[in-house]
Formats: sequence, structure tokens, C-alpha cells
Amino acid sequence: MSLLACNQTNPLLEQPKTPYGVPAFDQVKIEHYLPAFEEAIRQNKAEIEAIINNEAEPTFENTIVALDRAGLLLDRVQGVFFNVLEADGNDEMNEIAEQVSPMLSELSDGIILNDKLFQRVKFVYDQRDQLGLNSEQMRLVTETYKTFADNGANLPEDKKERLKEINQELGLLSLQFGNNVVAETNAYQYFVKDEAELKGLPESAKAAAAEEATAAGHPGEWLFTPKRTSFTPVLQYCENRELRKELLMAYTTRGNHDNDNDNKAVIIREMELRIEKAKLFGYDNAADYILADCMAKDHQTVDAFLQSVWAPSLEAAKREAAELQKLLDEDLPGEALQPWDWWYYAEKLRKAKYALDEEEIKPYFELSNVRKGAFGVATKLYGLQFEPLKNMPVYNKEVEVFKVTEADGTFVGILYTDYFPRAGKRPGAWMNNILPQYIDAEGVDHRPVIINVGNFNKPTAGNPSLLSMDDVETLFHEFGHALHGLLSKAHYKSLSGTNTPRDFVELPSQFMENYAYEPEVLKTYAFHYLTGEVIPDSLIAKINAAGKFNQGFITTELLSASILDMDFHELTSAEGLDVNAFEKASLDKMGMIDEIIVRYRPTFYNHIFTTGYEAGYYSYTWAAVLDADAFAAFKETGNLFEPETAKRFRHLLEQGGTRDAQELYLEFRGKEADPNNLLRRKGFIE
Repeated sequence: MSLLACNQTNPLLEQPKTPYGVPAFDQVKIEHYLPAFEEAIRQNKAEIEAIINNEAEPTFENTIVALDRAGLLLDRVQGVFFNVLEADGNDEMNEIAEQVSPMLSELSDGIILNDKLFQRVKFVYDQRDQLGLNSEQMRLVTETYKTFADNGANLPEDKKERLKEINQELGLLSLQFGNNVVAETNAYQYFVKDEAELKGLPESAKAAAAEEATAAGHPGEWLFTPKRTSFTPVLQYCENRELRKELLMAYTTRGNHDNDNDNKAVIIREMELRIEKAKLFGYDNAADYILADCMAKDHQTVDAFLQSVWAPSLEAAKREAAELQKLLDEDLPGEALQPWDWWYYAEKLRKAKYALDEEEIKPYFELSNVRKGAFGVATKLYGLQFEPLKNMPVYNKEVEVFKVTEADGTFVGILYTDYFPRAGKRPGAWMNNILPQYIDAEGVDHRPVIINVGNFNKPTAGNPSLLSMDDVETLFHEFGHALHGLLSKAHYKSLSGTNTPRDFVELPSQFMENYAYEPEVLKTYAFHYLTGEVIPDSLIAKINAAGKFNQGFITTELLSASILDMDFHELTSAEGLDVNAFEKASLDKMGMIDEIIVRYRPTFYNHIFTTGYEAGYYSYTWAAVLDADAFAAFKETGNLFEPETAKRFRHLLEQGGTRDAQELYLEFRGKEADPNNLLRRKGFIE
């Protein structure tokens, strides 16, 4: 087929004739992707050549703005492909990704490492103080220059060529790592034949496992997998200690077996390349190269910050472990508490201390109601309205679509939600842009198309999707990211929405979590799925009384992953690196207790080996200091939705990356964030 014919019939290369300009997911076929990438890359290269060959003197408009506006077609193609790849992928799409990854690396490097283009950017950058630019324009000039400089524009030619090779290989390794984790997750199946082995497991979890087994060709049995929705109820409730151990070990050893999906060699090669890349730029390690553009700036600052929270967290975890050991002693005298015991005995202790049984709460957390609750918070804070849209093009029938407007009906954006696990979906939860927000040359504000993705319990024949307390927080968290994207009011797409430093981008998401269990919010969405009864005050009191329960475990599990991430990226050489030995040495150095397993062991640590959070996992805790302090600003007024405070926080969200993150926070709060607000929330200090 000719390229022209391909262009005429390829829905990815045409402006979609769909409501609100959303992608025509229902028309896109697997054969459309590669030709679309090829054409979008060709057009992007032509746009860049036009900037380079412009004979006029470089200006803000003809160079900096032109660069920001280039690649819109490629943005659209990538927005569709990579969202579907992550949420509903298959082997064919993985193969396309492997073909496309080096093409995108070559394009990116061809732009960033083009000296003629960089000289034009540098000319404008050097003149910036004389150009009468406003603050957002100045930010765009500065960030554009830094993007070039930080990615090799100032390197000599031989180092530029080596950098291109490194970037291409890293792109392929990232894909390989993620594919290995998905393959390992899908490959493991544990069938239980005797229901007696499931004593203590809630009926809803058994029903889900039975349906999975039937679908897998094993009727009358129960199937468990390393997906969190499958094995977490077993860890929490099942009396069968060996089954708890089996499933936790299956989850935590993914990518760590001597088979085709083993990620240890991938990690070693990624670290070799990341260290080499950092040294091309004059840094001793990858961490400092990566952190230079974050709020933290360097690894010493991050290390000191993590240690300041690690010490009280670890002490709390040790106290919690001692309590759980006493409960284990009652059942199995002489046995030591193990990681596969923690959730089970923590659940017992929570019941004993607070009479709080999560299975008693789950019926009030029906998925669509929880989502309505999150939407309701955004309505009260910012006046936003959410209208479900039917008959919209989607890539999977489980996806739902919402139109988001202001209180006066002004269009804000489109939100997709995709909440259930499937074979082609990577684990976890996330928010992405499908289409970014920006204002074009004619002054038209292109509103964003955003997606929230999760892996929550699927409905069964007898029950709707009922969420755990962790799931509820996750839904609110990802919705906070969505609001950051939806409310964006930037002129330039490279500064819009979540294009902020990584240690700031988690503030909006974690801020939303604070609302999930506030009594006045719970009463707006927590309705029993059978009776419609609003959650009783007695249960709300239990939830809030237990709010500080198990925080030592939760924080230690998280921080240990953050410290492990930093230890990897502070390496100055990967020579002789043994991934398992390195992990053990790191955990020993931090004093990690044997009863807790680090949240993400290296061989399935997608955050730092595929998704761009390398030397950045600390940002969840860094942002937690900000979010606890931001929520305190509302608490101090006595009104969780205080209009003036909400207006200031919305302004922070609208700015995206148009201003310095610290400056934005100080403008909102009027002072530096107080870390004690986080420590108080967790119960580590009074």
C-alpha cells in the first residue's frame, strides 16, 4: 500500500471526526500503528528542518515556540499507542513497540543533538533578558535550553554518537523489562482443589478465584495469580500459612528466575548504561545527573531526607512487629513472624484493637460510588461537573468516558477510566495524557484528554466491584493526577499539566487521598451496595481511629524501595554487580527487619526500570510532606472545602510546569512545608 493510500485510510493520521476530538479507538487496527508512527516521525522531522533552515534570526516565536508546537501528530499517535499498549496490549503490540522504540530514540536524539538547532535555541536563551518575555515564556526558554543541554547538546560529536547508542539501547531494555514482568505475572497460576485450604478467605474472594479457575478451564477449583487483586485477600485473611507464603513469593520473585523472563541481566545492563550516560555529562553517578532538575537537586539531599523519615518509620515497624509476634505465638508457639504473616496478623490486630474488619467495610466501597465520591470532592473544591458519555470510541468495552465542565458549563476536558485487570494490562495504577492541553497560534485552548487506569476487583456474578481501603486511596490518588492534567491552563504543551519536577508531580495526587476517609466525604459515596444504606457513624469512627494503624509497616515498605532505588543510582560502576546480593546489602545497610519485604524488589521494580522514576521513587514521600502540609492549610480553616484555600490550590494545579515548583508551593501556602504534619498524620509524633 502506498503511503498516500495509507494516509487516506489510517485513522491515526486523520483529525478524528469524534465528539470532542477524542481518538477514534474503535477504528484503529493493529496494522495502522507502524505506518502512523512512520508518517508522524517524518512530519516531525520536517517541522524541525523548517526551524533549522529558517534564514531569519532566531526568535522566541520562530524557534522556541515552533519547537513546542512541533510533533502534534506524533503526540496523538503516541498517546493512543502507548496507552493501549500499557492497558490492553498483546504480543503484536509488543513487537511494534520494539520496532518503534529505536525510531523514537533516533528522532529525539536527532533533535536534541542537532548543533544548528541548538545554536538557535542558545541564541534566544542568551538574549532572554532583553526580549520582554512574561514569566511563562521565560520558563519555556529556560526549560527548552536545559532540555538540550541536559541531554547532550553541548557534548563533542563522539560523545553525542555514543549517547545516541545508549538511549536506543536503554529504550529497548525498558521495554524488555516491562514485558518480562507482564509475562511472569501471566505465566504463574496456582490452582487450589480443596476449599478447606481457603479457610478464612472471604466469600467474595473465593467467588472471584472460582470464576478465574473456570475461565482457565478448571471448573470446581480456585485460581490465584501474582496480581494484587488475586493474592492480597489471601495474605489478609487466609489461615493457610503455606498458601500465603506461596503467593507472596510468587509475587516478589517475578523476573528473578533463570528463564527467558529473568530481569537481572537487564538491570545490570541498564545500570551500566545509565552510569556511562551520567559520566558523559560529568556526573559520578546517575542519581545526580537525574536529580539536577528536581526540587531535591542532588543525592545527598535525598539521602538525608529519606533517613529523616526512615528512622521513626523503622522504630514504629519494630513495635508493630513485636505486637504481631505475640499474636503468632498464640497460634504457632516458637515460630518467627515472616513477611507472609504480616498482613494476616495485622488484620487480626486491627480487628482486635479497633473492631475494624475490612470485609465489613468493602460493601460500602462499590467502585462507581467511590468514583462519584472522588468526583464530588472536585465539585466541592473547584466546581467541576462530570457527565458520563455513552457510545464513545474506546479501546476496550470496560473503559468509561466522562465529560468534565466548569460549574457554568465551560468545557474542561475528557476523562477516561479503565479500572479492571486483564492479561494485556501492566500491573499497578496510573494516569496518562492521551492528548495534552495547550493553546495554539490562533489562541484556541485545546483541552486535554486524560485517562485513569487501575487494576481493581472485577465484578463477579454475585457482586459488583468492591474496593479495599487501599484501592479507594489509589482511585483518589490517580484522580488527583487527572485533575492536575484536566485543570491545566498553560500556553505551551511542554509545560502543561503534569510536566513538572518528579518530586512535585505527586503532590496533587497524594493531596486527594486526604479526602477519601474524611467523614463528610465518606457520607457522600459510601453506600452499601445491597441496601443503599450510608456508611454508619460507628464504622467511620473505626476507620478514623485505625487511620494511624500499621503505618510503620506501610512507610518502611515504601521507604526501603526508595532507598534501594537511590543505592542503585548512586553506583559509580556496575562492574561485578550481582542484583540479589546488592539488594541484600542495601537492605542490611538500612537495617531493614526480616519481617518486611521491600515494596518493589529490583526484578519487578517497574517504576525505576521502565517508567522514568529512576532515582525518583523518593518523590512519593517528598510530595507526602507537601500534601500533608497542603491539607493542613484546609484543616486550619475548619472547612475542608474552604473557597479561598481551594482557589489558591486550584491555581497551583493550573500552572503545571510554567513556574518553579517551590515558588508555586510558597505562593499557595505562604511558607515552607512543615514535615511534622506528615509525621503527625502517621502517628510517629504527637
